Amino acid sequence: MNVEEFRDYCLSFKGAHEGMPFEGFFHNSRSILVMYVKEKMFCFFDLDKFDSCTIKCAADKIASLKEEYNSIEKPFNLSPKYWINVGFNGDVSDKILKSLIADSYQLVVEGLSKKEQAELEKN
Repeated sequence: MNVEEFRDYCLSFKGAHEGMPFEGFFHNSRSILVMYVKEKMFCFFDLDKFDSCTIKCAADKIASLKEEYNSIEKPFNLSPKYWINVGFNGDVSDKILKSLIADSYQLVVEGLSKKEQAELEKN
């Protein structure tokens, strides 16, 4: 999957939108594109490098995913209890990657308030 296909897939979820909240911070984080649902992150990646993405993951699945896939690692600067980093040059197929992203999106939606979930369903 190339960067545009990846971006389009992330934006295909209901209410998903993107932003670059780190542009003004550090030089090496200016090209980080974040995917949101209701202002909550579910995925982000570096547009310039496009070598991995960081996504939310069910805590009970992280250990087994790390055992099964060499390219799944702890995330940079986020809680390794709830987030994983998935390398694109490894053993995770596009199908598995899409499934992990869909799971990440769903985890974030489930964490929204009932009001926010209802608003999301209306749109």
